[in-house]
Amino acid sequence: MNETGGTRAGKTIAVAGASGTIGRAVVRECVSQGYDVAALVRSDASARLPELDGAKTYMVDLSDPTEVVTAMTAFQPDIIISCIASRSGSPKDARKVELDANIHLLLGASGRGASHFILLSAICVQKQKLAFQRAKLDFEAALIKSPIEHTIVRPTAFFKSLSGQVGRVLKGKPFFLFDDGELTACKPISDADLARFIVNQVDNPAARGAVLPIGGPGPAITLKEQGELLFEAAGREPKFRSVPVLMFSLAVGFFTLGAWFSDWFAEKAEYARIARFYATESMLVLDPLTGEYSAEATPEFGVDQLFDHYRSLIEAAR
Repeated sequence: MNETGGTRAGKTIAVAGASGTIGRAVVRECVSQGYDVAALVRSDASARLPELDGAKTYMVDLSDPTEVVTAMTAFQPDIIISCIASRSGSPKDARKVELDANIHLLLGASGRGASHFILLSAICVQKQKLAFQRAKLDFEAALIKSPIEHTIVRPTAFFKSLSGQVGRVLKGKPFFLFDDGELTACKPISDADLARFIVNQVDNPAARGAVLPIGGPGPAITLKEQGELLFEAAGREPKFRSVPVLMFSLAVGFFTLGAWFSDWFAEKAEYARIARFYATESMLVLDPLTGEYSAEATPEFGVDQLFDHYRSLIEAAR
């Protein structure tokens, strides 16, 4: 257990999902801003992560409501920040993590001093096409109805989610595009900038009861532009290969046929739906008047640039 020296306004913040990429960044930001921090982790190995220095770490099984209540009673948090998210996106995992575990956190915090629950959600829930999106929205609805004040943060794409092809480019392979690479756009945000935005809402009265979409510093970029940035950071000439989006629809149809008989097919069908969604939907605010994604309506925050992130990954790999 690491000791904390935070004393900002005497507030204790419990960060759930503290061992994840965003969770670690949120813990670091909470500590740097002077809060007392309880970092909720799943294993002893996670508790020893250097990014959690300055926080008290607690091993908590969020699937066990009794264990959650015991933990909440122990450290009496003023604020809950939930950064937990399903790893696979499968229907069962999504419900277990996005909905049930968050419900356990919410109920565990109720009546134990917590006055504010900050939820890390996702901008993709604007369209309800996937199991994990429905699970997120089910919990958002439960949180809004609860007596605890809430803030829901819906970020756009993360730098990490746009970095999967770095290795390919460094090996001289082409960057994969879906169709022409212009189908979607996003305003990606770094872990550090997102963490700072989230923690800034703790003492922001205007954030109470709010749903806050947020992106990184613009402009919005397409998949093809992401590839061009990556090649530029690597000092190489752009080389692309197009993948037809139709193949995802064919995969969905194929696996759906077997979903009636096998959970394996059902999960594969959902993974194909997830792939199709991210290949065809922008991670920007959806304009309710036009039904179109709007870069202009998507708020921006932070200073970190995707190009610099790519460059740091490339330097580390060389």
